[in-house]
Amino acid sequence: MVFVEQTYSYVNGELVLSEQATVSVFDHGFTVADGVFETLRFESGSVFAVDLHLQRLARSAQGLGIASPDLKTLHRAIDQVAKANSHVANGRMRITVTSGRGPLGSDRLSEKQTLVVSVAEQKAWGKSSELLVVPWIRNELSPLVSFKTTSYAENVYALDAALKHGFSEAIFLNSHGLLTEGTGSNLFIVKSGQILTPRIENGLLPGITRQLVIDWVSPNLELREVDLTQSDLFSADEIFITSSTRNVHPVSRIAQLTADLKVNSEKTLNTGIVTSEVVSIFNKNSKEQVNP
Repeated sequence: MVFVEQTYSYVNGELVLSEQATVSVFDHGFTVADGVFETLRFESGSVFAVDLHLQRLARSAQGLGIASPDLKTLHRAIDQVAKANSHVANGRMRITVTSGRGPLGSDRLSEKQTLVVSVAEQKAWGKSSELLVVPWIRNELSPLVSFKTTSYAENVYALDAALKHGFSEAIFLNSHGLLTEGTGSNLFIVKSGQILTPRIENGLLPGITRQLVIDWVSPNLELREVDLTQSDLFSADEIFITSSTRNVHPVSRIAQLTADLKVNSEKTLNTGIVTSEVVSIFNKNSKEQVNP
């Protein structure tokens, strides 16, 4: 795929060419990952589920202990970036908020926050995802586990391991061996026609697409939030994952990565009737409701 060469970003009140956009080397988002962000689906100037994402951005900021940006400022920044990048047919918009300039340590200064809104072309996902359960846990007791912070090194590490072994997403268990989430996705399984997804309390980020699937699918199909084990995953009839850029994505292969980095318990799956119906329901509703 040829990527769009020129995009525009909003940086602290200014719209600039993305390749010329800069933030301070002392920004706490850069030095200690002291920030929050949202990723939104972007199509030719249209942004999906803006209000839901901004609500979660505010919750994440509050949870991290930094002020939530002014809504008017956020909407103005989003509108400017959307118009300037309307030539991007299939992309992602990222809103990043950090605590601003700080010392080269963990303590914060009372500096003005940094706000960046940018757009990049999104490479098309394949027909299905391939999941690798990794041996590193998602800490359900972390004070930040349910907030979307810029501290993503664990996700980068796990996804890199999955990609190196020929899989497209990594799945975390928590400290009790319960399924949680992927590095950038939420997990659903289908057993005996029933849709099951891990409970938020087990240590996962409550995804926007995850919640929309629950809201839109529940009136038509049986769907429950429950405790799920790795055994449940490998005995599932169907599996799919959700994210803002994937929407609802069928899973065609799963496996486990052992502590000594060996892949075992590999299993293939087909896209089943239930997953296909969920895809259909989500696609129909998301086209009818751009800002649900």
